[in-house]
Amino acid sequence: MKARHIPRIDIHDRIELKNALPLRTPYVIYIDPCDTCNFRCKFCPSGNVELMKKTRGRGHGPMDFDVYRSIIDSLKQFPDPIRVIRLYKEGEPLLNPHFADMVRYAKNSDRVLRVDTTTNASLLTNELSLDIIDAGLDRLNISVEGINARQYLDFSGYKGDYQQFVDNIAFFYDHKGSCEMNIKINGDILTPEQEEEFYRIFGNITDGIYVERTIDYWPKFREMQVGVDETVTLLGGDSREVMVCPYVFYEMCVNSDGTYSLCRFDWNHAMVLDAHVSDPPTPKKIWDSIVLWNLQQQFLRKERKLMTVLSCPVCGVLKQGVPEDLDEFAAEILDEM
Repeated sequence: MKARHIPRIDIHDRIELKNALPLRTPYVIYIDPCDTCNFRCKFCPSGNVELMKKTRGRGHGPMDFDVYRSIIDSLKQFPDPIRVIRLYKEGEPLLNPHFADMVRYAKNSDRVLRVDTTTNASLLTNELSLDIIDAGLDRLNISVEGINARQYLDFSGYKGDYQQFVDNIAFFYDHKGSCEMNIKINGDILTPEQEEEFYRIFGNITDGIYVERTIDYWPKFREMQVGVDETVTLLGGDSREVMVCPYVFYEMCVNSDGTYSLCRFDWNHAMVLDAHVSDPPTPKKIWDSIVLWNLQQQFLRKERKLMTVLSCPVCGVLKQGVPEDLDEFAAEILDEM
């Protein structure tokens, strides 16, 4: 196997948060190219059609390219370039017909250092692959949902030609140039033999490969038909709950309708804060808003469990998916801020 056994988490030029806060410019901005998906995965609220019909602010579809362009243009308001633009959040990014143009526009600006995405790759054709590579995508993360067509249909409700799917990924790998590739799968649906099969199928057509665990990614989403072992983390280690959310200190999120959420796990748009800044909202205005400031202060005072309006008290990510534990340094960071 040529691929390295590494998780899809991008640690390019990583700096420990505890030594960098407060930030005058976010490291990462998630921009959602499309909030709908062609899969019906059991662990994801976006795959629950009836739930999405009842969820206010969802089902918008692809982001308008003019809206996207205005977001990228407004990044000049920040004193520093954005380290990473992540073109995904809630849906399947490649459902946006302008996806390659979105990559190209960000890369051609002088305000973005890297652009990456996470996709189910079902829509990846040879022509689209070449367009995305030419646009300058820095990293492609692919979520595989099974090792055969039957497993895909059972877990994601998606029926397709599995061998063609693998061939399309192989084509991207063969032509990727400097673009990094990472492929991961949900290990909870695999037997040990199937996990070996996963490595056999994809191990020579990607740079990195990993078997992840299902975690409670979506606060207040309890319609999953997949069991979640809360004792393990996304990467398979022992879970440990923290009181300080690290995400709100270094990243921000733009939904496909152009609204801004306080959290990238805000699947039901309960944490949209556009009304709290002067029109028109921009990433800089959101980053400097008193609402975000107050939320950060609450976390640093370790008041997460007292937040009655938001989903933060029940967030499983803060038990199973924390990139850095800031609890020990909360008082020090609060003083700095």
